[in-house]
Amino acid sequence: MEEQTKNNRVGKVYLVGAGPGDPGLITVRGKYLLEKAEVLVYDYLASKKLLKHVSKTTKLVYAGKRGGVKHTHTQEEINQMLVDYAKEGKVVVRLKGGDPFIFGRGGEEVQELFKAGVPFEVVPGVTSATAAATYAGIPITHRDYTASVAFLTGHEDPTKKNSNIDWAKLATGVGTLVIYMGIKNLPTIVENLVKNGRDPKTPVAVVRWASTPEQRSVVGNLETITDIVRDAGITPPSLIIVGDVVKLKEVTDWYEKRPLFGKKIIVTRTREQASELMVGLEEAGANCLEYSTINIEPVENYDVLDGELERLNEYHWILFTSLNGVKYFFDRLFERGLDARDLKGPDIGVVGKSTADYLMQYGLNADLIPSVFTGEGLAESLLDQGVEGRNILIPRAVQAREILPETLRGAGAQVTVTPVYQNIPPQGRKDALREDLEAGDVDMITFTSSSTVRNFLTMVEAKDSEELQQLLAGVKIAAIGPITAKTVTDNGLKVDIQPQEYTIQALVDAITNFFTEQN
Repeated sequence: MEEQTKNNRVGKVYLVGAGPGDPGLITVRGKYLLEKAEVLVYDYLASKKLLKHVSKTTKLVYAGKRGGVKHTHTQEEINQMLVDYAKEGKVVVRLKGGDPFIFGRGGEEVQELFKAGVPFEVVPGVTSATAAATYAGIPITHRDYTASVAFLTGHEDPTKKNSNIDWAKLATGVGTLVIYMGIKNLPTIVENLVKNGRDPKTPVAVVRWASTPEQRSVVGNLETITDIVRDAGITPPSLIIVGDVVKLKEVTDWYEKRPLFGKKIIVTRTREQASELMVGLEEAGANCLEYSTINIEPVENYDVLDGELERLNEYHWILFTSLNGVKYFFDRLFERGLDARDLKGPDIGVVGKSTADYLMQYGLNADLIPSVFTGEGLAESLLDQGVEGRNILIPRAVQAREILPETLRGAGAQVTVTPVYQNIPPQGRKDALREDLEAGDVDMITFTSSSTVRNFLTMVEAKDSEELQQLLAGVKIAAIGPITAKTVTDNGLKVDIQPQEYTIQALVDAITNFFTEQN
């Protein structure tokens, strides 16, 4: 990519297709350009999750183009913005839902850029037509049904005197019709098709918010679909699929049959550690709401740890009780000019398999993993080996449970606890969390540590136990293990799910099994 700003040259505009809604459907080229963007102009239909790919210094401009609602910016204003930012020497990404050149007005924007002498590039995206059909379980072509398909808009330019749609030819001349932006004009579309010879019994599907956790689809035929859509409350953004291929939905539907489809689940892990849990739940169909209740930061002073690093060879054991303990211990180890070779003396024990796996990223195998993944389990495993007179180092949070060091000291070990990180309740998003809970459509909250429970309750700010119970009425609670579960129950709440193995994957499996059995 050219360095425009340093040479006082005109920048460049990239029209990038964001895909239909699932952020995972962005192209590799599109993701690369998001990472390089200096200005991002994005639409209502482009997934907000794609914003995580842009730099913190990127200027974000919400274009806000949404059917039936007053736009944040007119198309003319958007065109001018693209030109103006480019002439400032900026790398501009215009992120558009679906594909820029399929009913995305990308052609109009390119024309304006061309007239202004602004360099541009267009990056295709997965268009909503194919995505809506695929995610609704409908192959838009099939050798047993049809070999032709047409894309058309149900919302033409209102200033045009005559329609560009030849209903007489399309009604019977094309096997599958996929109609964008047609919900408001659905009765007219149905009328035009039937009047021009399409069988009234032709199957029709309507898909709303395709490829997102909010996806909904309904099926009927040309005679019934208008009433079905009205009764189901289907509103834009939706696509209409007309043709015999809709019959295959009963066989090929897959997206809406996933075990957690339609379930809204709050994830309370730290932002850095939420991905594994969220990916697992989203793969099963859940709509995850990320509300980080913990902000992990290094401690203000590492004097205690620094002193112990100077005498690592005197320790018999180093014990890690969390992923964060591993991370911040090694961060400081490296800052001091040391590395994994300096840990050749002591054995290393970890609280569970996830911590052991994370330790392996630093090139070290855990010498001890307890069968029960808790501080108590780790203590018991060490006691079985004998700890009297052993020197043990425990890098951990500033505030943590004392059961492990106290148990080991009681058995005659010399235990040194060194704080390497601290849990600080994050600021912001309290109002959004309250709104989601008050809406009454949250199905579950997941807790992966006692800190997530306590900080969640702080964020909710319920004035008393009665208000807390009202906010969480009907909301199931999943806790990763017994310690976390006890913190939940100590605060007057009920734990509905607790896996037998205290790992993220086991938690995902337990949640999936819970809702599968319910269904």
